[in-house]
Amino acid sequence: MTFTFPGLFLFRRSVFAGIFLLSSAPSGAEEPVVIGSKKFTENIILAEVARELISHEGTNVEHWRDLGGTRILWDALSRGEIDIYPEYTGTLIEEILGDKQFADLAELEDYLRQTGIGMTGSLGFDNTYILGTLSETAEKYSLANISDLRGHPRLRFGFSNEFMNRSDGWPGLREAYQLPQQAVRGLDHDLAYRGLNGNAIDVIDLYATDAEIDYYNLVRLADDKNYFPEYEALFLYRLELLTSHPTVIEQLSRLEGSLSSGRMSKMNAAVKINRNAESQVASDFIQEEFDLHVAPETFTWLDRLFKHTMEHLTLVSISLSAAILIAIPAGIASARHKRLGQILLSVASLIQTIPSLALFVFMIPFLGIGGPPAVVALFLYSLLPIMRNTYSGLHDIPSEIRESAIAIGLPKIKILFWVELPLAARSILAGVKTSSVINVGTATLGALIGAGGYGQPILTGIRLDDIGLILQGAIPAAVLALLVQGMFELIERVLLPRSLRYQASGF
Repeated sequence: MTFTFPGLFLFRRSVFAGIFLLSSAPSGAEEPVVIGSKKFTENIILAEVARELISHEGTNVEHWRDLGGTRILWDALSRGEIDIYPEYTGTLIEEILGDKQFADLAELEDYLRQTGIGMTGSLGFDNTYILGTLSETAEKYSLANISDLRGHPRLRFGFSNEFMNRSDGWPGLREAYQLPQQAVRGLDHDLAYRGLNGNAIDVIDLYATDAEIDYYNLVRLADDKNYFPEYEALFLYRLELLTSHPTVIEQLSRLEGSLSSGRMSKMNAAVKINRNAESQVASDFIQEEFDLHVAPETFTWLDRLFKHTMEHLTLVSISLSAAILIAIPAGIASARHKRLGQILLSVASLIQTIPSLALFVFMIPFLGIGGPPAVVALFLYSLLPIMRNTYSGLHDIPSEIRESAIAIGLPKIKILFWVELPLAARSILAGVKTSSVINVGTATLGALIGAGGYGQPILTGIRLDDIGLILQGAIPAAVLALLVQGMFELIERVLLPRSLRYQASGF
């Protein structure tokens, strides 16, 4: 079975192209049309429907799923890193283009065309935001409308992280309804249902077509001030496709008006409640709606393990190798030049204080989504342990040894390679081992920006509340970390004489 890895394919559209082609599609293959999707089930199902419908006509198409939030997808589309993704009118108008005013959807479409982006008509359903709570909570506090929440300031709110900061989310809702609640926390949308069911929170934000609404028998609080706009589902696409792949747009147009809210809810439930694969649900829909037989993609757990392992190894090997090549010389320079060392170590320490996910996202404006920003972020995170241990190993060498080497007439370069580095090698290797473990674990976050790896099944498992899927990513990541550390233990045994060996685990 041939794999083309989403994260690695992105490298072909970046300055890193030459490095990563070995892990991409075969040379000379047609560049695929790329469909992206956000990190929630409905968006992934819609993207799968589009992928299967388009590929049925023979077009080479790929789906990169779980790419994060709205801004990541929109920016990727604008930069040409993806060609299509499912979006919602309310998100477009209120969040993405919130500084613009549009009289109607026709005016919105005209504006998008000026930026090189087209949009289909509505797919047929409105997936607006609503607030929801357990039926017993609604009964206890007499909650029917959002306005009713004003009389209960002690209620605990748990909103999706994106909703917490969107212009059409919590800030505007709080102002529109004058809500007094202070116990408001952000969390993953899929985990919010578990928190609600476990009585850790009282009110959460819902998507109108969420399968969990009926599953948990939730009460929808009416938007009595009509705060939320309509969120009609549609597809955004790059206008270049009209000339390069006109049949793609024809297939997308076939989906207009094909989905009701009830039907979309059932499809979401088929994935989240009944544990069917998104590709199977998409295939069933295409069969029912268009009388087309589309074979869904099927992968065994071994297929997925191989795929994610290759992605993860690529991220780790490139970033860690680069960190070793840069951090050891930087550590040597730091030990030789005190003032320079203070600067270099301070910069590396400062980088280490940046939250890992933030560092991944910071790279996107410069390198796009996928492999390149993940590799650079992992490289930066790997510097400090190696640099500091190199500095410490050289700095702690007794001065008498250096003086003896100078006394017998050895030049500085030979003192470094024949005396200092061998004596500091155990400390340097300890830093490399520490860095490798950090690198392997942090690389799981790369899945959030399309780099793949073991983070992909972890994200999917969180989204579907499936512990088995989470373990499919977590266990191999832990095993890989141990294997990498063991490899450097072996290197230490080979390189160091018995008298210099010791077991080191930190810096």
